Amino acid sequence: MSYNILLCGVGGQGTVLASKLLAAAAEKKGETVHSAETIGMAQRGGPVTSHVRIGKDAYSPLIPKGKADLIIAFEPSEAVRNLDFLKKGGAVITNEICLKPVTESLNPTGYDGKEMIDYLTKIIDNLAVINADELCKELGSSKFFNVAVLGVAKGAGFLPFSEEDLLTTIETSVKANFVEVNKKAFLHGVEVGNGFGKK
Repeated sequence: MSYNILLCGVGGQGTVLASKLLAAAAEKKGETVHSAETIGMAQRGGPVTSHVRIGKDAYSPLIPKGKADLIIAFEPSEAVRNLDFLKKGGAVITNEICLKPVTESLNPTGYDGKEMIDYLTKIIDNLAVINADELCKELGSSKFFNVAVLGVAKGAGFLPFSEEDLLTTIETSVKANFVEVNKKAFLHGVEVGNGFGKK
């Protein structure tokens, strides 16, 4: 197997946990995995980018430009900012809800994420746009988006793992009192993801 996944968002959205679940799922299948995070000012709402590279052909933890099979974006502007990593024919899953940077409150530009979504819709064939609040409504909190969006990716056919692989990884990687709600989040995401992409 050779597969590259880039996850991007801002600090506090759970991109690092999502990347760790993907890496752990690949390891459980006996695959070679490299992963890395570029965090910067994440604790202050800055960008976070996680790279997950699966397969023996990956000699570096960082995905080269134009080599990502899948981008999972927790914020639409981060999806656009990282498009250079996507390979031709690659897939993008993005949250449509924007998280406005601090600079927006200091100098309002009217940024609401819509322009980013419109741009992605025009140029990406394999695109799934997800509203985190709607996806996680029945879970009681959008903080479960990071696991639910992995379910969306699986349901859409964008992940090289089985449901069982990922559910088992959730069971062994998430704190015990959060296992069941995260499994529910993942399975709900799979159901939603069935309406997108490759089958």
